[in-house]
Amino acid sequence: MGGLASGRTGTFLAAGLVVLLVLAGVLMTLLVSWFLSHTILQGVPSSFTLELPPYRKPQVGKILIRSLLDRTLFVLSRAVMVAAPAGAITWTLANLTIGDASCLAHLASWLDPLGRLLGMDGMLILAFILALPANEIVLPIAIMGYLAEGAMLELDSLHALQELLLAQGWTWLTALNVMIFSLFHFPCGTTLLTMARETGSLKWSLLGFLIPTSVGIGLCFIITQAAQLFS
Repeated sequence: MGGLASGRTGTFLAAGLVVLLVLAGVLMTLLVSWFLSHTILQGVPSSFTLELPPYRKPQVGKILIRSLLDRTLFVLSRAVMVAAPAGAITWTLANLTIGDASCLAHLASWLDPLGRLLGMDGMLILAFILALPANEIVLPIAIMGYLAEGAMLELDSLHALQELLLAQGWTWLTALNVMIFSLFHFPCGTTLLTMARETGSLKWSLLGFLIPTSVGIGLCFIITQAAQLFS
């Protein structure tokens, strides 16, 4: 990662990589859709009906109330159902020690062989798992584990973050696999609960968890092995 180009060239490279990741996500969505339509969804009819409601003059009060009750409170309640237990588990793992290391460090060490196969490390794999309530906290959890802190914290600058990641053995391959797995892995817990509620079945939530995660594991494994083969 330290050998990557900096300045304007680095900006163009970063922008190009993000575009490629977006295109990869679109392509993989189409491939998975095609695969499902020829396997477990084969013969299942699909239709799209768009019904336009009659136009009525908006009532601001009703809009605010319904938005608050039907949207905001629903999403927050689902988030609390997942976030509260997960937050308690994360805090306990970070603050409960066995020997001279926290439970978080022990679990990360146990997951490290899997992480190395995917071009990452055990702490990153554990961070993805613990970030089930909200995928955006993957990196804060990893930083907490790297620094052996008992709570998530924010570093002073991007340079400090770079120094920390380099000290943990990050390379361009690590960064690439983190981005790929961030794109292709299980949705957040609130999304999974919503899927179960809307479909009335846990099967689709399970598939929604397994399919993108399997794709992410497969891609990271292939890229890592190819990079090691040609290095």
